[in-house]
Amino acid sequence: MSALHYQSATRLASLIRSRKVGCLELLDHYLARVDKLNPGINAIVWMDRSAARKRARQADAALAKGELWGPLHGLPMTVKEAYDLAGSPSTHGIPAWRDNIASTDSLVVTKLKAAGAVIFGKTNVPYAMADWQTYNDIYGTTRNPWNTDLVPGGSSGGSAAALAAGLTAAEAGSDIGSSIRNPAHYTGTFGLKPTWGIVSQRGHAPPQWLHQPDVAVVGPMARSAADLQLLLDVMAGPDPLEAGAWKLALAKPRLKTIKGLRIALKLGDANVAVDREYADCLQNLAERLAKAGAKVSDKAAPRLDMTRQHELYLTLYRAALSGGTETDIANWRKALDTPLGRTNTRMLQGMLQGNTLSHRSWLQMDNERQHLRHRWAEFFDEWDLMLCPAAAGPAWPHDHSGERWMRKIVINGQPVPVTDQLFWSGLSGLVYLPSTVGPAGFTKSGLPLGYQAIAGHGRDRTALLFSRLVERAFGGFVAPPGFD
Repeated sequence: MSALHYQSATRLASLIRSRKVGCLELLDHYLARVDKLNPGINAIVWMDRSAARKRARQADAALAKGELWGPLHGLPMTVKEAYDLAGSPSTHGIPAWRDNIASTDSLVVTKLKAAGAVIFGKTNVPYAMADWQTYNDIYGTTRNPWNTDLVPGGSSGGSAAALAAGLTAAEAGSDIGSSIRNPAHYTGTFGLKPTWGIVSQRGHAPPQWLHQPDVAVVGPMARSAADLQLLLDVMAGPDPLEAGAWKLALAKPRLKTIKGLRIALKLGDANVAVDREYADCLQNLAERLAKAGAKVSDKAAPRLDMTRQHELYLTLYRAALSGGTETDIANWRKALDTPLGRTNTRMLQGMLQGNTLSHRSWLQMDNERQHLRHRWAEFFDEWDLMLCPAAAGPAWPHDHSGERWMRKIVINGQPVPVTDQLFWSGLSGLVYLPSTVGPAGFTKSGLPLGYQAIAGHGRDRTALLFSRLVERAFGGFVAPPGFD
């Protein structure tokens, strides 16, 4: 892909270092695209052009003197709105937090800047970052560059839309309910949900909140698999409070080629309907991998109850958020006895239990989780990866009606709760495993479809290598029509 704005971040950083493109020149190129294209998709919702251009000039001046700030020297990029960036709003899409202006940078932003990045803006999120679409009363609705009538995913929907539209070189997202993974899938971009705990969440939280939530992670989003590795190397490592006790040393991949990779294929489950065209796309990818020498099995699976794991995920993920007010909780209880509530009892019960759980009950459930983690560890002793969907199907129409649990999407001609597809989030999320999402193909109507590749605990580099190998062998990011 020859267009400057669609070059990988890795390539752009190289062009800057070799002084084939200037830092200010590249920033201004992206800013011009934002002016032209962002109004149609509303991905980037805050910018400080003056500060960014000043830093880009400084980056150019440093290079002229032979100084290199780091691997991201002069690279223009954006971050999800929830990251604290000094002088910018961190509202999480919540109107009551409209005036929450960050006074300091989050740890991820600090690391990105230390590596030389020029952070010029922030991207949109849903209200409280709790939706698979991206809209709120502060910034409005973000649209998918592939079809503006469809969602870009959420909660890192602004991040993915900005990447797909070529408005930024790289992004930092976050994920507790597939918030990195489903936007990457819906937009044909790349995302990594890292192993829980290897990237500090400090400064990606409600005001005055220092706790790093269970299940939740922060991680990179990009237009190439190599960029995910580049960004992870910058972002990962212990929180300063813990830096005296441990250092990050992620396991190296067992192999360097597709040949010999051991891949377990999981295209469906009783807990969630999967679009047939999507499943066929992933089946096709699996067959191509097998032809390239991978060992692929659709029978291999960890020795555990997937339904119980999903139930635990819905409860513990809601417990990690536990933001429901007494009014919310009362309304959810009432909803369970309504016809609409009976169409999605699992999600409602997870929300209720997660928001009212005693600590004793949480400890019992966490103990169950630890048993599951052992079962997954045994599985990944035998298999390198699990290849599975990232969602139930391709991007779907915007729907702002009612509460999230009430909404439906159409899968194989039948309406199903939009929250059913959280199964594919919890598969790796509950048990803290890393997974990448990258382009797998397209629907007949031209919408992107992404695979999810789950690896063992701390084996982020194996998932990243898989994405690089697939990209190299079968293709990667494609620009949406009208944005190339």
